[in-house]
Amino acid sequence: MIFGRKGRKRFLEAVAGFEAAVREKDGERSQRAVREIQECYADATDDEFHEAGPRLAALLPQVPPGPSGLIAVLIGACVERGADATDCAPHIFDGLAEALGAAGEFCARWEATGGGEMPEPDSVDEEALQRVGQDAAVGWCTLPQWEMASVAMLNHPAVRTGPGAARRTDLLRALHPVQEASGHDFKCLHYALLVLDDEPLIVLHRPTGTGYALRMSGIGDNFQLHTLLADALVGGGHVPGHAPSAQEVAVCRDAPGQVPTTGSFNLATPGGEWVWNEGTPSDIPVVDGVRLLVLDPPPYARGWPAGRFFPGMAGDLVLERVLDRAETGRWLEHCAPAN
Repeated sequence: MIFGRKGRKRFLEAVAGFEAAVREKDGERSQRAVREIQECYADATDDEFHEAGPRLAALLPQVPPGPSGLIAVLIGACVERGADATDCAPHIFDGLAEALGAAGEFCARWEATGGGEMPEPDSVDEEALQRVGQDAAVGWCTLPQWEMASVAMLNHPAVRTGPGAARRTDLLRALHPVQEASGHDFKCLHYALLVLDDEPLIVLHRPTGTGYALRMSGIGDNFQLHTLLADALVGGGHVPGHAPSAQEVAVCRDAPGQVPTTGSFNLATPGGEWVWNEGTPSDIPVVDGVRLLVLDPPPYARGWPAGRFFPGMAGDLVLERVLDRAETGRWLEHCAPAN
């Protein structure tokens, strides 16, 4: 217990030491303070993480681009232990935007100097550094750190839906060319930026000719959506199929872990294209201002581990009402005939 109390005290002391070193632009002292923060991390309390996260985030604009990626990861860890994500997220997103810009420059210079297979962010050697320059290389190398920190922020609905939510569009716009030019898939960041909240969803169950109005939030991929749909519609007694167990549903909402499940439907667009489980709810097309999903019988048996793509993000799907026959018919008019 005595060691633990000392360790916790040292954590905030290390944060204060880092603040002073950054203000004084003392690089060597800053590195020592960061090492001490990492050494003390395991003994810190949630209250101290709550205090430390915003303090570290406020320093990010003064930290050089290379070390700032590591500080961003530390801030993300503080948020996971209770720091206020809404206080930290604007600084993290500023750093992510800068890293994406530099990574985009890395891709452009790589192509301009001969192209070829791009190095992974953790394997940029001296030759690659000479080809693209220091600043661009730092942006590319630290992008996984900014991805990790940004996902920690985006796990929180207040960050996804708050005043800064519009930044997600800008960040997605900056991420797409980097992924395309590099061939590197920053899937966690991409999917986190696509998460929908308080999003209306119309679902048509073609075999029974029935329709449903639902609302979804915090769903990371369509595997998770599929299981929650089966719970709402099959488990609710509205359509036939496999009703997920309580545990299967819980791990898709907010419980830890994964458990095996079986698919009940084939998810499709109104035009008949498959909506892949591997995709996200943002793949569901918008028709007359609402996302419209068609459920067809599964063409073959499919199973997967039920759970959440983002273990730190709570998901929700609520059945708001069953559509009457007339309203269901109007929505079905938007749909191509079954294949």
